[in-house]
Amino acid sequence: MYSTETIEKAAAYVRALLSGEGSGHDWWHILRVWNNAKHIARQEEADLYVVELAALLHDIGDHKFHNGDETVGPRMAREWMEQHQVEPDTIVHVCRIIAELSFKGAGTSSAMPTLEGQVVQDADRLDAIGAIGIARTFAYGGHKGREIYNPDIQPIMHESFQAYKTSAAPTINHFYEKLLLLKDRMHTKTAKAIADQRHQYMEGFLSQFYAEWNGEI
Repeated sequence: MYSTETIEKAAAYVRALLSGEGSGHDWWHILRVWNNAKHIARQEEADLYVVELAALLHDIGDHKFHNGDETVGPRMAREWMEQHQVEPDTIVHVCRIIAELSFKGAGTSSAMPTLEGQVVQDADRLDAIGAIGIARTFAYGGHKGREIYNPDIQPIMHESFQAYKTSAAPTINHFYEKLLLLKDRMHTKTAKAIADQRHQYMEGFLSQFYAEWNGEI
């Protein structure tokens, strides 16, 4: 059963937890994913309560900031929902979405078995592409101390999540290893329409980047 109070409490909790975070995984990222998810959910007729909880809680224990531990996020989400008396079936569904949400490498599958999971995954991936996606990518690269670009280091289409999440390649490589792949990995018709324009923007950015790099303009 939808609970406005629980959604408001989840938003307040996540905002307090992630405000000021500097790698691009901050409260504003959550807010954008939440808004995208609500829009897609309404268009696709998904369960809005499950979608909103998963969107709000999906990054509270990101593996990237917990030594690669993929169990932290679902565990923290479960603990919070149990403390706020969320129904057990909803908790299971939300935790499953969070556990399966992350992109795991170009050579891996991105299966998401429920419509609600597809909605949240699409919303999260939309925030990884386009102008905001570009900004977030360079923010994270700087946070990790990575080079912007190194023409001697070629992109790798990682065949496992372990290889993908331990990569320390330059930020430009990330466009080829993830961002440019996301348009074709959207699940919903609503997200696919949005992704097309954002994908084109990234392609234009890369063209401009290489032209400037090579002294052509």
